[in-house]
Amino acid sequence: MSVKDVISVILGGGVGQRLYPLTSQRAKPAVPLGGKYRLIDIPVSNCINSDMNRIFILTQYNSASLNRHIARTYRFSRFTNGFVEVLAAEMTPESREWFQGTADAVRQIFYHLEDHKGETVLILSGDHLYRMDYRDFLARHEQTGADLTISVTAARASEASDFGLLKIDDTGRIITFREKPKGEDLESMRVDTTRLGLSAGEAAERPFLASMGIYIFRKELLKRLLTEDMSSAVDFGREIIPRSLKDFNVQAHLFDGYWEDIGTIGSFYRANIEMTLPLPPFNFFDSESPIYTRPRYLPGSKLLDCHIQSSIITEGCIINGATVTDSVIGIRSRIEHGSRLEGVLMMGADEYQTLEEMQSDANLNHPRIGVGRNCHIRRAIIDKNARIGSGVRIANDQSLQEADGNGYVIRDGVVIIPKNGVINDGTVI
Repeated sequence: MSVKDVISVILGGGVGQRLYPLTSQRAKPAVPLGGKYRLIDIPVSNCINSDMNRIFILTQYNSASLNRHIARTYRFSRFTNGFVEVLAAEMTPESREWFQGTADAVRQIFYHLEDHKGETVLILSGDHLYRMDYRDFLARHEQTGADLTISVTAARASEASDFGLLKIDDTGRIITFREKPKGEDLESMRVDTTRLGLSAGEAAERPFLASMGIYIFRKELLKRLLTEDMSSAVDFGREIIPRSLKDFNVQAHLFDGYWEDIGTIGSFYRANIEMTLPLPPFNFFDSESPIYTRPRYLPGSKLLDCHIQSSIITEGCIINGATVTDSVIGIRSRIEHGSRLEGVLMMGADEYQTLEEMQSDANLNHPRIGVGRNCHIRRAIIDKNARIGSGVRIANDQSLQEADGNGYVIRDGVVIIPKNGVINDGTVI
């Protein structure tokens, strides 16, 4: 089977409540990542690098910015049949409801899949950080004659209960699947992961097999499951997969690379800040499998009398006399004299302010976009177009895990300044 025959479907996720307020004005796949990318760029780039160029993205919440990003970024040659297309939930004679879950989302758009040739459907998540060659995944699916293949990763006991766990037989066929088990149910899902190629030491450290929420289906079987056998099922993990094990050949494919489920503010913040490490777990500096995003044609960043350590500074920034440590500074960011940022994800700005706009802000004693003078900001996320005045201190000295304040929120111990947020001069958070 050729990879050209594969149709990829990327699930854009629901409301994204656990990533609030980053998802208050945008779909979860459109959340900025690594200073210049969006979460959706990860699975789309993996598809392109795997020569799988027919890609649907399913979404229903706050999809305008996602639509705009896709339209401006992914344009294939008119001489190919490749496309990246957003399919939002829509009213049809067959369905008058929004997507009720992962399986229901694919069911509602399945008629679009039937418009395209190909016997294989690759289903992906739009909020994971990893680099995978899906051709290896497809090869495993074909070699085993599988009806359904699930990509899995070996998990530690401390994290296993957050995922769907599975057990396999000696051939790699999945014989048991449980969604987010706890207690005794969790312990019963331990497996010998050396059978999938891990060393004895690695297997002892990671004795569980966790579903990555990435599937390859035979197209006809997927249609049958969604429209006949399980026509009322709404979720792959809780319903479709467990009920498929008895009657169909469901196989596991081990992925042993870096993989992070960007499901919470804590995991999102950690994944971004880890990019500043000397040897980051996820490496954007890969010429063979690049991560694509929208080209913006920005000038190089200008740094005047700054101290920068273990940080990423993206294009188009202006940083004057500031200290930046262990931070990711997004496109078009401005940071003024005397400010100190430590462990900060700053997403930058959508546009530059004109001199007239900055003068107007000064006349109104209103902070301009970016970080003002003499600020100290630690362990924080500053969303797009936020305005931080002068003399602001953001440090969460009380080590609060959850809080809602005036112009900010705290989640998982991380202070978040929302998109277009304003923090006035001298504020202490």
